[in-house]
Order: sequence, then C-alpha cells, then structure tokens
Amino acid sequence: MRRDGYTGIENYAAIGDGRTVALIAADGRIDWLPVPNLDTRPVFAALLDADEGGYIALHPVGDYSTERSYLEGTNVLVTTFTTDTGVVRTTDSLNTGVAGRLPWTELARRVEGVSGTVDMEWAVVPGTCLGNASPWAYDTVHGTVLRVDGITLGVRTLNADDVDKDTRSIRGRFAATAGSRSTVAVVGTEVEPLYLPTPEEVDAGIDRTVRNWQSWSEEFRYDGPWKEAVHRSALALKLLLYSPSGAIAAAATTSLPERWAGAKNWDYRYAWVRDAAYTIKAMIRFGLREEVHAAVAWLLRIIRRNDKLTQVFYTLNGEIPSGSSYPDVPGWRGIGPVIAGNDAATQLQQGIFGDLFDIVSLYVDAGNILDAPTGRLLAAIADTTCDIWRSKDAGLWELPDEQHYTSSKMGCWHALDRAVHLSEQGMIPGIADRWVTERDRIAEWIHDHCWSETKQAYVWYPGTDKLDASVLLHAGSPCTDDARMSSTIDALRSELGADDHLYRYSGMQTVEGTFVACSFWVVNALAHIGREDEASDLMDRLVTSANDVGLWAEMVDPHRTPDRGTTTHLGNFPQGLSHLALINSALTLARGHDHTA
Repeated sequence: MRRDGYTGIENYAAIGDGRTVALIAADGRIDWLPVPNLDTRPVFAALLDADEGGYIALHPVGDYSTERSYLEGTNVLVTTFTTDTGVVRTTDSLNTGVAGRLPWTELARRVEGVSGTVDMEWAVVPGTCLGNASPWAYDTVHGTVLRVDGITLGVRTLNADDVDKDTRSIRGRFAATAGSRSTVAVVGTEVEPLYLPTPEEVDAGIDRTVRNWQSWSEEFRYDGPWKEAVHRSALALKLLLYSPSGAIAAAATTSLPERWAGAKNWDYRYAWVRDAAYTIKAMIRFGLREEVHAAVAWLLRIIRRNDKLTQVFYTLNGEIPSGSSYPDVPGWRGIGPVIAGNDAATQLQQGIFGDLFDIVSLYVDAGNILDAPTGRLLAAIADTTCDIWRSKDAGLWELPDEQHYTSSKMGCWHALDRAVHLSEQGMIPGIADRWVTERDRIAEWIHDHCWSETKQAYVWYPGTDKLDASVLLHAGSPCTDDARMSSTIDALRSELGADDHLYRYSGMQTVEGTFVACSFWVVNALAHIGREDEASDLMDRLVTSANDVGLWAEMVDPHRTPDRGTTTHLGNFPQGLSHLALINSALTLARGHDHTA
C-alpha cells in the first residue's frame, strides 16, 4: 500500500473542524494536518516528506485489511481493521464544540474492539513544518508535550496508557478486545496556552461532533439523482469552508503534483473568487443560509478593503497573498517542487468579473438585499468591465501567455448582463445603458472572432484552432449559440477526451492528468443544450471515479490503475472545484435548465 513511505492520493479520506483538515490514509495514518489553521505550516506533513514531515499513526500490529466509510451525514470517518486474531473499528474526528468550532485543534481517534483480540500501536510524530523547525518533547507538571515552531501539542489517552516517549515523539500500544473502547487524541494550539481536556471529554467530543455534522446535514436539501455523491461532495465543500472568516479554500493541500514528471505543483490553500462563486451557487440551491451569507459578506468585504479590480484569490483571512517560497523537502513520492504560497494572485483574469456578479445576483435573487456601499462598488466594477474586456488576460487557467481568451470574454458578458439585472432590481446605482451596449458588443465579438469553421467549435482564443474546456461553463448562455456549443462539446470530447474524462485545453494530453471539473462541465453543458440523456449516462459513469469514500482530487490519470482498483488521482486533495462541478451538474440535470451560467 505504501511505496518509499508514500501512498496514493486516492487512498486518503479527509476530516475537518472548520479551521483545518486532516488526511487519513487507508492504513490509518494521518499524513497531513496543519495546526491550528488550514494554511498554517503543517506540523504533520508526511504527505510531502515521508522521512521528516510528521504523522499520527494508529493501526494493528502485523498484517490487516481495511474497509472504511463516513458516518452518515458527517465528516467523521470509520475504519474497520480485520486481522487474523480479530476485528477493530476506529472512529476519527476533528472535534467541534457545543457552539461551533473549538478554540484549539482536537483530533480524537476512538478504537472499539469488535471481535477477538487485536494488538494496536499508535504514534504521534510531529515533523519539521516543511523544513522550518525541529520538534522536541518537553516535560511539564501535566505530562510531556511536543513543541515545534510555536505549536504546542498534547497527547491524551483513554484505556491506552502503555506510553513510550523519546526526544521528539510519543508512542504507545494497547490490546483491543471484544467490547473494549480506547481513545488516542492530540490537542494543539499555536503561540498560545494549551488547554488539556480530559480523555473522557475528548471521547465524548466525538459523539458531539457526529451530532453537529448530522444537524448540519439535516439543513441540506437535495433528494435528486446521484444523491449519495452530491451529499458527500457538499460535505467535502463544508470541510473547505474556513469558518473564522467565511472564506472557501480551493483545496486542503499544497504541492500534490498534477503530473508524474513534476514542476506542476501549486498551493491551493487560498480562496479563489471563481470557486467561491460556484460554491455559493450550490449552497443557495441547497438552502444553506448561514454559509451563503458568510461567504458573500467575506468576499465583498475583502474586495472593498483591497482593490476594486478584484484579485484572482485571497488568503483565508482576506489578505492579498505575499508570494511563494520553496521548502527544501522532497514532495509526494519525490515529485517536487514543494511550494508554500502562490504567485498568480495579481494576474488579470477577466472571468472573475462574471463570477463576482454571479455571486451577488444569486444572493439577491434568493431574497436578500445589498447595502449601499456594495452597490456603488459593483457599479464601478461594471464600468471597469466595459473597458477592460478589450484587453488580453491570463484566462481561467492562470497562464503566463496572455491572450483574448474566449471564456474570459464570455465572463465579461455575464458580468454586464448580471449588472443590468441588478440595476433593474434597484440594487446597484448607475446608468445601465452603457452596460447593455457593451454586453451586446461582447456577444457580437464572440460570435465573429471566437468560432472556428474548421473545428466547428468555439476556440481557445481568436486566431487559433486550439480548444479550451472552460468555454463549457457558458453553455446555455445567451452570449453563445446552442448549436455551436453542441458542436464544440463534440470537438472537445474528440480532441481532449480520454474515455469519459477531459483534459483542460489543447496540448495537455501528454503533460498532466485529465481535469475532473472539466469532465463534469461536459455533463452540465450537455444538459443545458438539451442533450439530457447523454448527460445522465455520462454522469452515471463519472461518479464511479471518485475514491472509496467519495472524494476527488483535482485530476485523474486515465492511463494508470492503482493496486486498490480505483482511479489514480493527481493534484491537490480534496479539490473543491471537482466537487462543485459534480454538484452543479447533478442539480442542472435534476431541476432542468438553469441559464444563469
């Protein structure tokens, strides 16, 4: 299952508490857990550095097989280990409190004996925070704690008290018998005192956390096709919602490679405007009020604070990213580089104007009201869009080669269309006549310059015959023609398809894996132009490519099948955009055409 200390990306499950996310491998080892926040330097990061990254292990001694699933309606993971001598069940939870998230990180791992006797071993081994610090064990009046780079970690045990310590880790063993229950927990804080709950409090916190997740799931409204996949995707998105600010992280990790040759590794622990738009759209359609308001308010607040032109993405606390660094660690399976930070934030991406207006329009159409400063801000952005659409940009894929990308112009059209809509509702000031005029000019420009008679498709940008899957996002929009979009879908699947999956754009077939979101965009586009039967059949096949617990990375490799018989995943994990694309495709098919792009 592991090779050189690493396991496949598809072998991980994720749990979270609203501030951070832990990744648990199929063998029960936690290889990724930043403490206390998702974008903190990770104190447990064996995912990227098998030797020095740090991990939290819990598994039987000797050989075993595993089965796992989430408790229904939760992000609490249950793993069953079967050995020659017996069966045990572990329950993994990042605990939450009575009133929401706890003010400290509390990882709880409960072990219940099912049958026979199983010898278990566990270890808490903090890492170097991606090569930036050296951990050490420190004896206190309340027991040994682990410290590294301002982080303090305490270990709590219940009926698992055979503990051994060295200079940088804490380990132990215990026997699980039929009917027994033990708990191993890790609590942590950063640059603040460490609260040490009793082992009984931590164990009880698992049950409270299950109730909290199930209470949230009861507010979730969807009873259409692919219900299980949609519910799991919604829970995965909830893991990526950073509750202190309302921001939505693109993914839980950094530096997981998009290709086996390396050099396409990125840090996705940031909040993209684009992803926020798609997430809020899904949450509105699910009837989730609190998350919707928090995310909309966060986004508008940080735009007012920083730059009316809108950054591509922001930190989870709403700041402009400050650049990137390259820690000297090997990366997953030695495929580097490892990156902390992301340099694409200051690019011009015109498509995000459409994303921003989509968010606000959906929020208003759901029965909500904009404040006056937000209305003035949006009017100014609409005026800017009237001019800036004539410029080249980096496109949705954040490329260094600036072009007049077709999907960017479609995004500008959508921004002005939604601005007109908001103006008609009295939500934003300004004279909408100019917005109407420029909107129509953009549609005409797309019709005249972005279509290839040779390819019978909307092309990546004028003057090329290359194709780009992101134009699928605008299927059914009045700025496109349904017949042309239908032909474009066929051209994309023919040129960029690999079985049922799709590469992002021309030339990527030998460079990286297929992009999960693009595959679901095909489903959505087919449904929007009236090819629902094809869309449903494709959806049925695509959902089987998730991992064993229903999670998706950014990409899949259609040419490799791992030992567990699932699809090989590539890129950061779990990837919000992948789950969003699945959700919105299911909703489109379930509820009919939705021409809000």
